[in-house]
Amino acid sequence: MLFSEICVGITLGMVILETWSLPVQNSSAVDESRLRLKRTYSGKKIHPDEMNAMDQILLANKRVKSVMGVSLKDGDIARSHLRSAISCPGSNCRWPKSVDGFVYLPYIISSQYNDMDRITIETGMLDIASVTCIKFVPRTHEANYVDIQPKLGCWSFLGMTGGAQTLSLQSPNCMWSGVASHEFMHALGFVHEQSRSDRDYHVTILWENIIQGQRHNFQKHKTNNLNTAYDYSSIMHYGKYAFSEDGEPTIIPKQDPNIHIGQRDGPSATDIHKINILYDCDVIFFYTISSMNPY
Repeated sequence: MLFSEICVGITLGMVILETWSLPVQNSSAVDESRLRLKRTYSGKKIHPDEMNAMDQILLANKRVKSVMGVSLKDGDIARSHLRSAISCPGSNCRWPKSVDGFVYLPYIISSQYNDMDRITIETGMLDIASVTCIKFVPRTHEANYVDIQPKLGCWSFLGMTGGAQTLSLQSPNCMWSGVASHEFMHALGFVHEQSRSDRDYHVTILWENIIQGQRHNFQKHKTNNLNTAYDYSSIMHYGKYAFSEDGEPTIIPKQDPNIHIGQRDGPSATDIHKINILYDCDVIFFYTISSMNPY
C-alpha cells in the first residue's frame, strides 16, 4: 500500500511538473498595462514584449531612491538603517520550517489593492507555492510576516528580517505576476542571478555601458549556489540593458551573446529547484499531499 502511494505521488508530481513547465500567463489587466509601457535608454526602446520582470521593476523604481528610511540596493532589495548589509547570512534569514514539512510565510495585503491587483499578486504566490513546500498564509497572530503594500516602486527585504517587513508592489507599475514572484523570492532569501559568486564564468559585465553611479548594482555577492547551474532564464536575472547609460547592453551571456536573459512569466524550473533545496522541501511528499488537497 505504501509503495503504491509513493508511486502515485511520483506520477502526480511528474504531471504537475509537466504542467508547470507551460508558460504562466499574466492577467489581462497586467497585459494591458504592459502594452502601454516602453522603456527608454537614450532614445532606444525595449518593446514591451521583450521586457522581463527586472526591466519592469527598474522602470517602476526609476525615481525611487529611498522610501521612509528604506534605501534600495541592486535595484529592488530594501535596506533599512537597522540592516544595511545586503548579505543573508546562513539560516538566519530563512523562514522556519514546520513539523509538517511546510514553510509557512504569513502575509497581510493592503485593502488599497483592487480585485485584479490581488489576483495578480496571488498568482505570483501560487507560482511558487504550487511546486514547493512554501505556503503563503494570511497572517493571524504570527510575529514575523510580510506586509504587502502599494508603496512607491517594487521592492522587498532579503529573507526574513523579523517582525513586520514591507514588500512593495505599486499599482499598476508592479502588477505583473512575475514581478510579484521576483519580490517574493527576495523575501525568501534569494539575490539576483547575475549577483552569484560564479557569474563571471557565465556573463560579461560591460562596465563602460553602465550609468555612472549605478555600477554598485552589479557587484557579486558571496552566495550559496546550491550546486545549481547558472540560470539565464531565472526570474531573478537582470535584462541585457539593465542600468544602461547609452542604450548599449550591460550584460552579455558568454555561452551565446544572443541568448535571452531573464523573463517575466514566473519562476524558472531552476528557481523552483533552488527554493526546494534551500528549504529542504520533501518534493515527493509535497506532490502527494498537494495533489490530494490543492488548496
